[in-house]
Amino acid sequence: MNPPAPTETDFATLPLPPATLRNLAQLGYSTMTPIQAASLPLSLAGHDLIAMARTGSGKTCAFGLALLANLNPRRFAVQALVLCPTRELAEQVTQELRRLARAEEHIKILTLCGGATLRPQLASLEHGAHIVVGTPGRILDHLERGSLLLDALNTLVLDEADRMLDMGFHDDIATVAGQCPAQRQTLLFSATYPDNVRKLAAAFMREPKEVTLRQAHTGDKIRQRFYEVAEDQRLLAVGRLLNHHRPLGTLAFCNTKQRCRELVQLLRAQGFAALELHGDLEQRDRDQVLVQFANHSISVLVATDIAARGLDIAGLEAVVNVDVTPDPDTHTHRIGRTARVDESGWAFSLASMDEMGRVGQIEQALGFASEWHPLDELHDAGAEPMRAPMRTLQILGGRKEKMRPGDVLGALTKDLGYPAAAIGKINVNAFSTYVAVPRDIAAEVQRRLAGAKIKGRSVKLRLLPD
Repeated sequence: MNPPAPTETDFATLPLPPATLRNLAQLGYSTMTPIQAASLPLSLAGHDLIAMARTGSGKTCAFGLALLANLNPRRFAVQALVLCPTRELAEQVTQELRRLARAEEHIKILTLCGGATLRPQLASLEHGAHIVVGTPGRILDHLERGSLLLDALNTLVLDEADRMLDMGFHDDIATVAGQCPAQRQTLLFSATYPDNVRKLAAAFMREPKEVTLRQAHTGDKIRQRFYEVAEDQRLLAVGRLLNHHRPLGTLAFCNTKQRCRELVQLLRAQGFAALELHGDLEQRDRDQVLVQFANHSISVLVATDIAARGLDIAGLEAVVNVDVTPDPDTHTHRIGRTARVDESGWAFSLASMDEMGRVGQIEQALGFASEWHPLDELHDAGAEPMRAPMRTLQILGGRKEKMRPGDVLGALTKDLGYPAAAIGKINVNAFSTYVAVPRDIAAEVQRRLAGAKIKGRSVKLRLLPD
């Protein structure tokens, strides 16, 4: 019996090597998302590309397959550069590119971002790389030092270009692009297409093709509700929302760092596993918070807009606008953190009388009418706050010690006898490894793993507080 003919959205319709198609199937990528189906035929044909796509639409795979197609694994030089607005997004892009690159052996991908010390990055660059992912400022720093060479570059990717420009990176991007070879492919991805992005594209791209997918965040996938609150009710209303709707993962946006701190303190007092994310945190602490949120060890992340830029967290069921933003585009980006790809999600906004003008501006800009609900409809029926299903173990030792996820999984399953299905995400950073385990056995796993060995060595570990 012959296999069914591929449809237009099958990866098999693209001019990709068989090994790449097999790897995509192993990763569970059966059909292309709309942005992939629209952009990949163009980028694989060698065109410069401007693509309008929000985070969570599958854009990393869209540009990742294109830059990997241009790569010569035997040439050990930087052939592709991806610029991202934040370290968090750069790390996520790096992880996805590594998954996509499994079809080829020995593809080295480096992340170069601010907030991390230079010495390990300099040492890694001395050993060479095929692909570099980083933030504009740190990439520019390495170019000025002469530690990063772009002579062999054939693909430049600008990811979330609008966010990079909003954060003041225009001059850095211009300088970096000026040091790339003129004969290259440039792929620009952006959630919006304002004038500053148009000017950026005109300066650095050669007859680019344009792909625009009109995907409204305010459609059926995201259910928006607004609640009028008095100022002294605002923080308490967040707990009422969470206890009533009981989302498994919630990202709560505040306009100030002080509001973040106050809300986290209140939620923790009410029994929620909540952590804060804002500009005052050290990079190490930011990394730990994001690992815990992504692996479902905390149920509520309270963040400012700047700290949450570029986040792409799977399975995020709700966004809460604790304060109404004065910028309609920011509102769109906030609520777009939920309802990724084929999922749906809630977007709750708390507004005082003083913020009604902001709500009106958002309605006018986005073309929708707010759906208002009374706070009195929120009932928790005395239920216990939802506990995050996992806890995170931090193991001292990461990539610098050649630690791999398989090493940790093997110690937990083969050596200690835990079923693989019970082990959550394993994240290996430069100096630490994080593994999510079910909350009800976390203390037991910590005790047993402390007496075991990984790669023949005893390990030091701790259970991160939540």
